Amino acid sequence: MLYESEQGNILMAITGESLITQGLSMFQERRFLGLRDLLLTADVRFTNVEVLFNKYEDSPAYLSGGTYMRCDPRFIKDLQWLGLNLVACANNHAFDFGENGVGTNIRYLDEADLVHAGTGQHLTAASAPAYLNTPNGRVALISATSPTGGVSVMARAGEQRRDFMGRPGANVIDFATEWTVDRQAFEELRRISNNLGWAEQVQRSGENMYQRAFHDTDTLVHFLTNVVAEASPVRFVLGDLFEKRTHINEFDLDRNIQWVKDARRMADWVLFTIHTHEGGKTLSDPADHIRVLAHAVIDAGADMFIGHGPHQDRGIEIYKGKPIFYSLGDFVCQNDSVLLQPHDNYLRQDLGWEATPADFYYTRSADGTRGQVTENIRWESAVAMTRFDGKRLKEIRLHPIDLGFQRPIYQQGRPLLAEGEVAARVLDRFQTLSQPFGTEIKIEANEGVIQL
Repeated sequence: MLYESEQGNILMAITGESLITQGLSMFQERRFLGLRDLLLTADVRFTNVEVLFNKYEDSPAYLSGGTYMRCDPRFIKDLQWLGLNLVACANNHAFDFGENGVGTNIRYLDEADLVHAGTGQHLTAASAPAYLNTPNGRVALISATSPTGGVSVMARAGEQRRDFMGRPGANVIDFATEWTVDRQAFEELRRISNNLGWAEQVQRSGENMYQRAFHDTDTLVHFLTNVVAEASPVRFVLGDLFEKRTHINEFDLDRNIQWVKDARRMADWVLFTIHTHEGGKTLSDPADHIRVLAHAVIDAGADMFIGHGPHQDRGIEIYKGKPIFYSLGDFVCQNDSVLLQPHDNYLRQDLGWEATPADFYYTRSADGTRGQVTENIRWESAVAMTRFDGKRLKEIRLHPIDLGFQRPIYQQGRPLLAEGEVAARVLDRFQTLSQPFGTEIKIEANEGVIQL
């Protein structure tokens, strides 16, 4: 054996969302530095960076992912100080500052020499793998996002032609939602659609966002939605039960599979990651199209599938010996300390010119009494230390983290290794969510262990 990387041994630290807006490197708590030490033992340290690095040099888009997520570029080095060396950029905030903001974010990441994937000046650049070189092999990352609240649809990068420029944006994987309803509900939906002229408008929308043309039938009716804010009209199917299903866009699936296969020939390790808010029967369950995607990319050669987006944990599946993290929750969550917000966002909170950033954040949360600030699941998650030996998955160790639930907004959101009730709650949640996938997680002290 000539090269060390040929052994097929590697340790990867996998985290969820990083919504960073403040510095990290000045803090000295034992559990914070312990987290850093843990990350630095790994060859690969991954996170989804759900902010745009800029100095407010670009105009905001009309819509954002909820908060116009922005971070001063000087704090990229704080993420690197913490150990992170591979990041995803495809998410519902990728277009918060429009096409120019996409390029600005890329420029600052490149200047910091932080490997990133998921956005680009055109669709090929946004979809192509990024590569991280480690002593234990070359690692490819492909980053994508589902449409979320319409923002990710507008963020979709456009392909270039030999005679036309491409469009900056993200690698968006579209899907269609299908709702099954009983006969009474179906007939009423069809009556509404016909009388409001929606059926005709839907059909005239043609092959919107690479979907097939939409035609109502005796067992299928489409409800027209805002075709700018949604990937496609909502489909209602006649049945006996009320249930929800999602179907992946075959065009987007095929082109991402092509990149997975390409990366498989170009790297020792291939990671696929997607930002996805939508759930299945509950928000804790992955959507149907995400399960299809996870299995498809592993079948095509990926070594790992990493989900994030709903700001909470979901289950872990081992598929053909490869790990599927359907969602890891927040790793850094400083969502309410972004320095500035555009006037449009103030208007959405019924605030005027005189309002300040603190007015905006405290109004949105009703002084901390509503929204995600009241849910502890947003402020607890885990780092998944994932070990491969001889190219085979050997072990996953889940290290719970605590992001300071119900602390003041200027303090909360920075991760520390969890202890006590928080650690127990996180591990119990992963056990429960992973059971439907047949994944056994043993608890050892403050760690959850999956062994193969």
